[in-house]
Amino acid sequence: MLIEGSSALVVGGAGGLGEATVRRLRAAGARVVVADLADDKGKALQDELGVRYVRTDATDGDSVAAAVREAEDAGEFRIAVDCHGGPASGGRLVGRDGAPMALEGFRTTVDVYLTGVFNVLRLAAAAIARTAPLGEDGGRGVVVTTSSIAGYEGQIGQLPYAAAKGGVTAMTLVAARDLSPLGVRVVSVAPGTILTPAYGQAGERLEAYWGPQVPHPRRMGRPEEYAALVQHLCENDYLNGEVVRLDGALRFPPK
Repeated sequence: MLIEGSSALVVGGAGGLGEATVRRLRAAGARVVVADLADDKGKALQDELGVRYVRTDATDGDSVAAAVREAEDAGEFRIAVDCHGGPASGGRLVGRDGAPMALEGFRTTVDVYLTGVFNVLRLAAAAIARTAPLGEDGGRGVVVTTSSIAGYEGQIGQLPYAAAKGGVTAMTLVAARDLSPLGVRVVSVAPGTILTPAYGQAGERLEAYWGPQVPHPRRMGRPEEYAALVQHLCENDYLNGEVVRLDGALRFPPK
C-alpha cells in the first residue's frame, strides 16, 4: 500500500511514539491528522508540519468519530495508528498490608489501554472499509495498534497494565480475521523499553537501568524505530493479524 497521498490518523500523535510516527508518515507523503489531548504539542505539530490537529479522547466514541471524520475529510483514509497513553494504576494484587488492589484503578487502566484501543479500532476500521479497494488484492488500508511486551511478561506491580496490553495483543488476530472480507488489515507493535522525551531528566536514569538489560543493542529503544516499523507495517500488505515485538530481544524480569 502506498502511503503517499493517503490520509493517516495518528491517535496519541503528540506523544513520543506518536510524534515520531506523525513525522515519518508526513515525510512519506501522507496527509496526517494528529488526534490527542495535548493541545500545545498538537498545535505545534500542526504549525510546523502542516498536519491537522484535533483534540481527541480515545475512550470517547463521539470524540474519536470526530477525529475519523477529519481524517476522511483530509483524503482517502487508509491508515490509522493508535499509540495513545494515559493514566495507569499499579501495585501488587494483594499489598504487604493484606489489602487487595483497588478495583477502580484496574478499571481505569483497562478503559484507557484496552477499551480505548478497541474504540479507535472499530471506528477507524469502519471508515477505512468505506474507501475504494486498491490493486489486485483489494486492500483498503490498515489499523496499527500498540501493545507492549508487558502483555507477555508483565512485571510485579503491572497487573492492570499487563492485562490491558495482553488484551490488545489478543484482539489483533481476531480483528484481522473479522475485517479480512473488507480488505482492512490489523497489526500491532509491542514495544519494549522506549526512551521518549516525556521522561525528561529521568530518561538518563532509565537508560542506565534498562540499557544493560537489553541483549542487543544495549540501550533503550527510540521513538524513531517505532515509527520506522509502523511505516513498514503500512507498506507491507502481507503483514496482517500479527503482533511485532520491538524490544532488542528484551524479556521483562519479574521486577
